[in-house]
Amino acid sequence: MTLDLQRILISVAIMAGVTYVIRVLPLAIFKKKIQNRFIRSFLAYVPYAVLAAMTFPAILFSTAETVTIQSILSAAAGLGVALVLAYKDKGLLTVAVGATAAAFLVDQITRIFLV
Repeated sequence: MTLDLQRILISVAIMAGVTYVIRVLPLAIFKKKIQNRFIRSFLAYVPYAVLAAMTFPAILFSTAETVTIQSILSAAAGLGVALVLAYKDKGLLTVAVGATAAAFLVDQITRIFLV
């Protein structure tokens, strides 16, 4: 086994172990239901906060490799449409398709008028 393959396998094993421990440890530690309302509400909102923190930067830089006025406008249009559709309780597919279509249309329009 080469050093690179060995290093990769060790890295994968460590990542798998860490992921397993993070998921199993709360089950082993907290046997009873959490009574504190603040902690329960905090734990209920953590997945949304993590998802937003991971997704928001990708939204802003998803339309181009370099930041240009064209990429900023198309990303802002996609974000705006996604927020409006999500606020109106539309489904995930509708929000994703609407945001993608808005970003694409604004990108095409700005290519015509800004280039």
